[in-house]
Amino acid sequence: MTPEFGPDEVESFRSIVGRRLGLDFEDTKLGFLADVLSRRVRSSDRGCGIYLRRLESGPAKDEIAALAQELTVAETYFFRNIDQFRALAEVGLPDRMRAQAARRRLRLLSAGCASGEEAYSLAILVRENVPDAAWDVSILGIDVNPAMLERAARARFSAWALRETPSEVKQRWFRSDGRDLVLDDAARTSVKFEERNLNENEVELWEPGAYDVVFCRNVIMYFTPESAQALIGRIARTLAPGGYLFLGHAETLRGLSQDFHLRHTHGTFYYQRRSRLHAPHQEPSPGRSQYAPPAPASLTAVVEGSDTWVEAIRRASERIQAITRTPSQPLSPRTGLAAPRPRSDLGQVLDLFHRERFRDALELVRALPPDSAKDPDVLLVHAVLLTHSGRISEAEETCRKLLEMDELNAGAHYLLALCREGAGDRSGAIDHDQVAVYLDPGFAMPRLHLGLLARKASDRQTERRELSQALLLLQREDASRLLLFGGGFGREALIALCQAEIVAAGGNP
Repeated sequence: MTPEFGPDEVESFRSIVGRRLGLDFEDTKLGFLADVLSRRVRSSDRGCGIYLRRLESGPAKDEIAALAQELTVAETYFFRNIDQFRALAEVGLPDRMRAQAARRRLRLLSAGCASGEEAYSLAILVRENVPDAAWDVSILGIDVNPAMLERAARARFSAWALRETPSEVKQRWFRSDGRDLVLDDAARTSVKFEERNLNENEVELWEPGAYDVVFCRNVIMYFTPESAQALIGRIARTLAPGGYLFLGHAETLRGLSQDFHLRHTHGTFYYQRRSRLHAPHQEPSPGRSQYAPPAPASLTAVVEGSDTWVEAIRRASERIQAITRTPSQPLSPRTGLAAPRPRSDLGQVLDLFHRERFRDALELVRALPPDSAKDPDVLLVHAVLLTHSGRISEAEETCRKLLEMDELNAGAHYLLALCREGAGDRSGAIDHDQVAVYLDPGFAMPRLHLGLLARKASDRQTERRELSQALLLLQREDASRLLLFGGGFGREALIALCQAEIVAAGGNP
């Protein structure tokens, strides 16, 4: 018999699951949640209302465990995203061993370890890279799903779980037993597993400075924003200063924490905890506008006639200076500009920006109060305006000041990519564009820039791939961000540029 409940009960269940387990479910998953709720209500042998009230008030550990088995994703395998393990072996571990040389102790945490493949991968890596037995190394794997932890403790795996494991590693660390592969005891006994709820602030687990390395991959992508931010805060506190955090390849700390430096080596991204923890920071967000600037008659022609994308932006900005000015406010008789307000307010600057009066906007930014130099929003707009003016070295300096405040600012990294290209540093430009894409996968302009850089290098495959991505993103890019980062070109002009260049590169737009 199916328990009787309606949409309100399912919505309550979703909210309680978010608070108790931290898990976030979109509206498309409401049917799935209804099925889970139905099974749990039947299992409790009570009505839906009683079950939800007990779940809200603080369910027994067994019920949390049952829900975890129903609701969590357990897909994993050995050495998943192997570039991160290479970065740990060649950067993270040597660095932490230097930091811990006096104590000769390393602590690693696999948070959300599922059936243990990640934790055991760490054990193998440490065994192969810390051969000195005098070092005290411990690895803890934690998960809320007890069924997964039972599988982890057995240390028996299918060949599919080792599909990305190098053959020499398989030979050294596994033996065949029927259809299974059994992990060597030396690695198995290096890992301890515990049932823990990552959404709970357990003092014993999150002891300050306890760990040198934390792997928390493909976890926060399933969490509510509030739970993800709280978890990252706990991880920041439990990592020793200079300790390393590895997230899933599609996860980023952008908008969640300012407690980490972003690292980019071995073709992958990861984080290193700052020496001091910061207060929460709000991502800069320039004012929203529906205004779109007029585009030149042929953006493709402008790009073809420019050595770099930043030069094309400068040329477009010079063209724009000839546009008739129609200010909405009285101008100062001394400067000819709208008089600045006695506070760090970007309103007038953005108004001039919206009307493509870039030079005037730049002068107004400089006239803002001295404290404005500490405002990330002001620095970002200032850097954009300097880039529009072709003042590359000043723009780069302003971006670096901004990144000292907000290292995960995707816009600043994109502008630095333009600056690096303007300085003749193509590899530096690509690196900053890739950082911007990682930090904000929905940001169209670094994709477009990567495509144009590939075009200059006659790398047609990369050009088609990046411009195709840019084309998709441009169609839904926020209008205000296009205005800020589009180089004076509107959405339609940028879309037309991508389409033309994709065709020229032998692709279909």
